[in-house]
Formats: sequence, structure tokens, C-alpha cells
Amino acid sequence: LARLGLRASEVVTLDIDDIDWRAGEVTIRGKGLVHERLPLLTEPGEALAAYLRQARPATRSRRVFVRLQAPHSGLAGPSTVSTLVRRALERAGLDPPAKGAHILRHTLATEMLRGGASMAEIGQVLRHHSPNTTEIYAKVDLSGLSALAQPWPDIGGGR
Repeated sequence: LARLGLRASEVVTLDIDDIDWRAGEVTIRGKGLVHERLPLLTEPGEALAAYLRQARPATRSRRVFVRLQAPHSGLAGPSTVSTLVRRALERAGLDPPAKGAHILRHTLATEMLRGGASMAEIGQVLRHHSPNTTEIYAKVDLSGLSALAQPWPDIGGGR
């Protein structure tokens, strides 16, 4: 979610067959029946592999993420992912204004913006079709950015 900018609905529909370990790619079923291949970054890839080897219950379901309690079927829907994210935030002692899975997409956009990415680059990572949508995600934290601002150099004009 956090590193690839996935939507909760994309996490829910992720199947084991969508992961190409050799190519280091994952196929995402996005909005509007669009399928996209994304790079499987090292950190999320390792976490995913560990989950599949050590934590995922044995099941016939092809979904990557399944219920921990029987029946071990795929997650019920995007709201389940948001509930899991909210609980993780609470366990970490975090109290952001929004507590669902979508906050991770907003966080990725903000981190990219602060790192110097353009709005077009952010929109591409988040798979937005409209620049207006990206602007909503990349809300600028003015207090955070003002802390990064450099003071004007004193060029000796006395003003």
C-alpha cells in the first residue's frame, strides 16, 4: 500500500498469480478494469514473501491476503483493509486526521512532493488520469515546508 500507492480495492483483489517474482513485477487490477504492471520494490517484495511463507494461512484461495480465521477466504472488501490500517496506526500510537488505507496514498504523494517529484510524476505513480486528482492527494503541508525554507541571504543592502 504505502510504497506502491495501492488503493485498498487493489490490495483486496491481488492474486498470487499477479506476482511475477522473476521479473520483479506485480499486476494490479486498478479502477475501470485497467490492469497495470508495477515494479515490485525490494522492501515490499520481501515483506510480501515473508507473509506468504510465514503468516498466510493455508487455503485454496488465490487471493494474496486472506482472513486469518476460517474460512480463509479473500478479504471482504476495501473497508477491511482500511480497518487493518486504522488498527496498525493505533498500535503505533499515531492519530492522523484520516485513519483509513487511503491515508497511505496521501502520505506517499506528500513524501514524493517533499522529495522534489513533480505533480506529473506523482500522478503517474498513483495512476491518476487527471492532474486535478493528483493535486488533491499532494496537499502541501505549509508548516512542514516552511521549516525547510532557507532564509534569504543577506546581500548587504541594509533594507
